[in-house]
Amino acid sequence: MERIEQIQGWLTEQFPGQHFGMAPASADASFRRYFRITFDDGKTSIVMDAPPAQEDVRPWLQVQQLFHAAGAHVPEVLAQDLEHGFLLISDLGTTTYLAALNDGAAADALYRAAIDTLIDIQCSSRPDALPAYDHALLKRELDLFPDWYIGKHVTIDFSAADRQMLESVFEKILAVNLAEPAVYVHRDYHSRNLMVAGDKPGVIDFQDAVYGPISYDLVSLFKDAYVDWDEEQTIDWLVRYWEKARKAGLPVRADFGAFFRDYEWMGVQRHVKVLGIFARLYHRDGKDGYLKDMPLVAKYLRTACARYSDLGPLLRLLDKLDNRQAQVGYTF
Repeated sequence: MERIEQIQGWLTEQFPGQHFGMAPASADASFRRYFRITFDDGKTSIVMDAPPAQEDVRPWLQVQQLFHAAGAHVPEVLAQDLEHGFLLISDLGTTTYLAALNDGAAADALYRAAIDTLIDIQCSSRPDALPAYDHALLKRELDLFPDWYIGKHVTIDFSAADRQMLESVFEKILAVNLAEPAVYVHRDYHSRNLMVAGDKPGVIDFQDAVYGPISYDLVSLFKDAYVDWDEEQTIDWLVRYWEKARKAGLPVRADFGAFFRDYEWMGVQRHVKVLGIFARLYHRDGKDGYLKDMPLVAKYLRTACARYSDLGPLLRLLDKLDNRQAQVGYTF
């Protein structure tokens, strides 16, 4: 309640004499919370509450400026209190892509718009503006899988030989990832972080953006942990992206087959990581809402591993994991 009272006091200072209502807007997997502020005239804004002990709003502000300059539709900053971790930002509405996908006819237009915005962001990339999505960071993400998914969630007998095998496969994955051309990477460019907000998608939750592999955000978008598209559809969108990216001068592979392989291997890195993150959210943070999304992520991972012989050892490990009854009430 103390944070709520601090926010209300701050808003009263920003808007003396004005009355407003305050209601939860959303929360995410971090310590950030969002509140929708409604004024007497019906206008709304969003307060981001980012406790400074756990969250730093400065990366969000930096990426907001970069993406805005690229032409992306991101929230505007209306007021800020960095000391207390409060931002007042424009309201991009309540309809996420995920919610809008109930209307199947809208999906194609929405995803084409998301492709266009992603290309705008990537075309504005500079190598010195954001942290590098380098070997250390990519590997730290992969390690969430043995540490949390295997170590805490499924808890199989994970031998030293298993760990050595996994380390060897991880290095092969990273070699492919790091050979990709680098651009700005949102890092969670998917249906829960894209808002239906006019001709362009509203882009949110971008504070973890980095400079890294060009296919990463495409994996987030088309191999979404929260919505399962037919591969035929995702390949159609992927080809459209690839053709537009080439015309825009982005450094995508000249051969679509090579580009698709990069995309698949990038997906392996992301989905290994996501299984680890979802397990950590449950076992460390007590957030069970992501458990239901694990089977789809595992399906993406298994499908890609089955296509490439170098990923065969990882597929066999997944078989070993999948043959066990999960300890939290569901079976893959």
